[in-house]
Amino acid sequence: MEEINWADFEKVELRVGTILEVLDFPEARKPAYKVKVDFGEFGIKWSSAQITKHYSKEELTGRQIIGVINFPKKQIGKFMSEFLVTGFADENGNIVLAALERPVPNGAKLI
Repeated sequence: MEEINWADFEKVELRVGTILEVLDFPEARKPAYKVKVDFGEFGIKWSSAQITKHYSKEELTGRQIIGVINFPKKQIGKFMSEFLVTGFADENGNIVLAALERPVPNGAKLI
């Protein structure tokens, strides 16, 4: 594992956002949703998220998540992903979302 310094960490914009909408993404190679997230002052952004094994669309709407919002946009088929949804792989490789203990304002930065 490569060590980084504090300045490197500060470059990563890990921000909190609230999921506004979740759509199926049947064109994706691996099962995924399209998620629309409100990041407060950083705006509303879309991402593709391979989280279909543990989460239904209904339970995701209104939930706060942590996203990396300063990666370049990524083309996934005809869809443009604007941020990275964060999570951890379980024992089967399925993604479990990184979670917050309690609500914080949209756009808050992980420090």
